[in-house]
Amino acid sequence: MFDRQMETTTNWLKKKFAKQPIVIEANSKALLAGYHLGETMEAFQERFRIRPAALAAGTYRKITGNEATAMGLVTAAKKMGKPLFYGTYPITPASDILHALAALRHFDVRTFQAEDEIAAMGSVLGAAFGGALAVTGTSGPGVALKSEALNLGIMLELPMVIVNVQRGGPSTGLPTKVEQSDLLQMMYGRNGESPIAILSPQSPSDCFQIAYEACRLAVRAMSPVAILSDGFLANSSEPWLIPDADEIPEIEVTHPAPRTNGAGPFLPYKRDPETLARPWAIPGTKGLEHRLGGLAKAPDTGNVSYFPPHNQQMTDERAEKIARLADAIPEQEVFGPTKGDLLVISWGGTYGAVRTAVSRVQTQGKSVAHAHIRYLNPFPRNLGSLLRRYKKVMVAELNSGQLAFLIRGKFLADVLTYNKVQGQPFKIGEVTTKIEEALS
Repeated sequence: MFDRQMETTTNWLKKKFAKQPIVIEANSKALLAGYHLGETMEAFQERFRIRPAALAAGTYRKITGNEATAMGLVTAAKKMGKPLFYGTYPITPASDILHALAALRHFDVRTFQAEDEIAAMGSVLGAAFGGALAVTGTSGPGVALKSEALNLGIMLELPMVIVNVQRGGPSTGLPTKVEQSDLLQMMYGRNGESPIAILSPQSPSDCFQIAYEACRLAVRAMSPVAILSDGFLANSSEPWLIPDADEIPEIEVTHPAPRTNGAGPFLPYKRDPETLARPWAIPGTKGLEHRLGGLAKAPDTGNVSYFPPHNQQMTDERAEKIARLADAIPEQEVFGPTKGDLLVISWGGTYGAVRTAVSRVQTQGKSVAHAHIRYLNPFPRNLGSLLRRYKKVMVAELNSGQLAFLIRGKFLADVLTYNKVQGQPFKIGEVTTKIEEALS
């Protein structure tokens, strides 16, 4: 195999440097020297053979999770015909998203590095109010600082995306190490009843699709949407099959048309009967003057109201429109038998280790399946019925049991847990051992 690779490389050198034989000779000698060094130094006690990957045909490129997130955001903006505004404050391990987007001004991308996390979130609120696709990126400590302005975005019911590239905590914690410990923070880390949709990619390349999905759901529900990536996904890379841009669906966005005299008052919280989203009115549009703010509101008009039934109705509608997103996302898929002895659940960057561990146990003839959840709020609409098909359910996650807590509360399911909080990803072997223990 090496001889064929050597021949291919040598032929390329001859074509590339046809008029520079010295360059060809020098590179060929360097290549051979490296090969013979590896053959003779006997530094390795074992040999490994890497077989060709079983990949679909197409054009691939290497991509990291943060790069894929940036590309997904730009694609979503193009598919909805909007400029992309990215307001952020640098923080490990999310800063590379800013670096990637800053070079894409020719795609109508505007990046803003604010003086702090609070200002960054405020800029995103303003951009969303102005009609742009507004996004911010941060990590757990930044989410804590952004929470008040994020809650205002929930009350204003404006579409925006918050990318949380998780790292070890609490406090400054482990900035360069991985954890999945911000799930409950994104679910409940705000005052009052303030639900938002939460998505999580399963691989570096999947960050592209999840970024696009988050933008789609944000404008569908007229609400902030959170992406829970993590440091392992952000900095890992894999081959990415570059999609055909024409095959990516458009994201439908509508704005109220200008209103003439006698058309009646504009109702900024008059909801779509299907999605319960309010209209996205662009400032300066004739006849669409309306009031926005953080105080409690009356239905339809959005006027300040302390009438108790009004607060109940608005709270219920904000929760229901997030719940209805379950109708706009795919059902949960299962790898393995659709019923059996054990279902292993994972989320985020643990996908590869858990899937491989389940595959190994399946080759032993064991009745075990794997469900990797990418939509964390709302859950896929078939998840509850899925859990009931297995004798045991085990949740594997890099925290102290946050997804398990949510599943127990939502479905009253008695789940086993496998938790790790060491700043390191799962190893295939340790997950395999836990699966075998659960089956025994």
